[in-house]
Amino acid sequence: MQSEIRKELLDAFTNAGDDFLSGQHLADLIGCSRTAVWKHIEELRKEGFELDAVRNKGYRILKTPEKITADEIRFGLTTKFMGRNIHYEESVESTQKIAHRFASEDASEGTVIIAEEQLSGRGRMARKWHSPKYTGIWMSMILRPNIPLSKAPQLTLLTAVAIVQAFEEMTDLIPEIKWPNDILINGKKVTGILTELQAEADRIHSIIIGVGINVNQKKDDFPLELQEIATSLYIEKKETVSRAELIRSIFMHFEKLYTLYLQQGFLPIKLLWEGYASSIGKYIKARTLTNTIEGKAIGITDDGVLKLEDQSGCIHHIYSADIEL
Repeated sequence: MQSEIRKELLDAFTNAGDDFLSGQHLADLIGCSRTAVWKHIEELRKEGFELDAVRNKGYRILKTPEKITADEIRFGLTTKFMGRNIHYEESVESTQKIAHRFASEDASEGTVIIAEEQLSGRGRMARKWHSPKYTGIWMSMILRPNIPLSKAPQLTLLTAVAIVQAFEEMTDLIPEIKWPNDILINGKKVTGILTELQAEADRIHSIIIGVGINVNQKKDDFPLELQEIATSLYIEKKETVSRAELIRSIFMHFEKLYTLYLQQGFLPIKLLWEGYASSIGKYIKARTLTNTIEGKAIGITDDGVLKLEDQSGCIHHIYSADIEL
């Protein structure tokens, strides 16, 4: 009940913009007492929200905290289901682990687990993902699409497009997507995406998409072995980016693309993805579990599988591989 009041309170402030909202109006809108409204206002202040309170006018939010708590993300959120249920932690082993548990407990679609720090973050093929505190976005999103098992990897590509669109909305940077799950800026990795399933042989129960985004790290925040291959939005933009605002933008773009995908299939997503792809038209090495194939990346199939043409003209379909440009 308390969390629902908080959600409705933040939605009211979001819709009000710069206008004041009286305690009585908030109480009537939410269906609680003015005392309950006041208590939640004080809790927001403790979280770091700066509120203006004027006699006979009411309250308005002037400034939000630097953390990415559920309340901070909800203030200004315009989505219908993405991010409407947020589980926030200061520090976790892995948001993916928590998301798997929540998904098995029937968490609603659009539920997001987000943390300020991951102690054991991981990417594809169990690689470690460096996730320092208060600098990046480390989150896992729970989805429940009614799609065939074979189409689940398409949501990795959809997520990449949504994140790139959010980057473009908030910065003047030019991001590129490296198949299947990396986003690069100036050739360096800024984002990784990890897609995992809870499924039976013929049915998906849930798809859990883990996202790691380097937002405000400085170069010295990365281990030495990553400093030449990884970057952050701060390093490239040379100014701090609001993590909460970026998260809200990602949720908005993701929800639009996901709804489009469920209505029209993968083709509209494919066309957008190819427009951002860094590898299309270039010669690459694709290292699979069994061998290495070299050739020209000529696009992706309607299912999102990478097409690579070798020197003999043979076209290989790459389902999973490490790509080197």
